[in-house]
Amino acid sequence: MRVLLADDEETIAVTLGDALEEAGYDVVHAGDTDAALAALADEDLPIDVVLTDIRMPGAGGMAVLERSVELDAARPVVIMTGFASMDQAVAAVEIGASFYVQKPFRNEAMVSMVDTLARVRELQRENEQLRGRLEASDGFRDVIGQSDAMRAVFERVRTVAPTEATVLIEGESGTGKERIALAVHALSERGDGPFVPISCAALPESLLEAELFGFEKGAFTDARKERKGRFELAHGGTLFLDDIDDMPLAVQVKLLRVLQEHTVERLGGEETREIDIRVVAATKAPLLDLVQEGKFREDLFYRVNVVPVKLPALRERAGDVPLLVAHLIERHGRGREYRVPRPTMNALERYPWPGNVRELENSVQRAIALAGKKSELATEDLLPLDPRWRGATEVTDEIRPLRAVVKEAEAQHILRALEKTGGHRTQTAKLLGISRKVLWEKMRDFDLEAPGNS
Repeated sequence: MRVLLADDEETIAVTLGDALEEAGYDVVHAGDTDAALAALADEDLPIDVVLTDIRMPGAGGMAVLERSVELDAARPVVIMTGFASMDQAVAAVEIGASFYVQKPFRNEAMVSMVDTLARVRELQRENEQLRGRLEASDGFRDVIGQSDAMRAVFERVRTVAPTEATVLIEGESGTGKERIALAVHALSERGDGPFVPISCAALPESLLEAELFGFEKGAFTDARKERKGRFELAHGGTLFLDDIDDMPLAVQVKLLRVLQEHTVERLGGEETREIDIRVVAATKAPLLDLVQEGKFREDLFYRVNVVPVKLPALRERAGDVPLLVAHLIERHGRGREYRVPRPTMNALERYPWPGNVRELENSVQRAIALAGKKSELATEDLLPLDPRWRGATEVTDEIRPLRAVVKEAEAQHILRALEKTGGHRTQTAKLLGISRKVLWEKMRDFDLEAPGNS
C-alpha cells in the first residue's frame, strides 16, 4: 500500500518514513502543499493513506485534506500538528479526516494507526470488487460480506442456484435469509419469473392455508370472490417459505402433497391445478430437532432439506462489521457522510449482535437519527451500554460467576475420578492429590455419591 507523508519537518519525514517502509509500506514524501497535491493527482501511483502536517509551505494540510476527500472520500487522512486546536480538529473531522494527531508522537503508534486504516481500506476495496462481481451477475443485492463464512455462502448459492433443487436456508433471526433466497432466485433460470415470499409465522393456521392455496368464492364467510394462492402466484418462479419451522402440522401435510405432486387445489374448490415452482425455505431453528420433538414432519424435512445453506451469525463473520456499517451509512445517510471512530468500531466488532444484521441496521439508523448536525456517530447511540459502568457495553448472554464455574468443574472432576476407581475413596483421594478427609468434605459439600463401596 502507498502512503503519502506530507510534512516539511525533516525529522518526521525521515524517521516516520523509515518506520513505515520497514512495516512494508511504499512511502511518497511531499515537503510542501503543492507536492502533496501533485501526489494525490497522480493516477499512475494512487495513494491509499494520507498523513499530512497541518502547517507546511503553501496552503497547508487542510487543503491536502480537502483535495483528498474531493478525489476519494473513502481514503483515510490523518492530520498531524504541533499546534493543537479544538476548533481546527473539529473542522478537520467534519471535512473528513480520520484522525487528528498532536506532535510529538511515537512512530510505532503512528505505524499501528496506518495498519488499521490500511486494513479498512483493503476491506473496502475487496468488498467493492466483490459487490461489483455479484451485481454483474444480478444476484446478492444488498448482501455485504467478504469473511470466509460469507464467501462460503456465496459459493454455495452460485453452485445450487442454476439447479432446480429445493434449498433450505438455516440462520438466526436477522441474518438476512430472505436476501439469500432472493439471490438463489435471481441467479437461477427462473430469475425472470416471480419471487413470492410468505412468512409461516405471521399468520394463523386458517389464514396461512388460504394464503398458500387460495380459495374459491364462498369457500368461507369472507370469501366474496375467488383468489389465487401463493403457490399459483409463484408459477414459473420461486416460492419462499420463511420461518417454515413455525408452520402448523396440518399445513405441513398439505405442503408435502404439493411438493410431491406439483398440483394444488384452492380451498372450497375441486379443480386440481398444476404448478411449476421452485421452493426455497428458511428456518431459524434446527428442523431436525423439531422432527425429534414431533413438531415437524420427518417426510417434509427430507423434502425441503435437499440443499442446506447455513447462514452465519454476524458474530461469526470476522471483518464484515466495518463493511456493513459503511454500507448501512450509505443506505440511510441520505447523502451525508458519517464516520465511526476506531474505538467505537472496535466495540462494534466485539459486540455479539444477538439480532444480527437487522440489529446492526437498526443501530446505524438510530445513530444517524440522533447525530443531528454531527458527522461522527456516537458509541452510546450505536450500542446498548450498561449504565452501571461508564463506557461498558451491555452483555446480552449470561456470564456465570467464576466461583460457580470452578465449583461445577471441581465437582465433575471428582465424580469422574470416583467413577474411574469404582468409588474407592482412598484411591480417588490419592489420584486427586488430596486427603481422604478433604475428599469426604468435598463430596458432602457437592452432594456427590460414590458408585459402589470402599
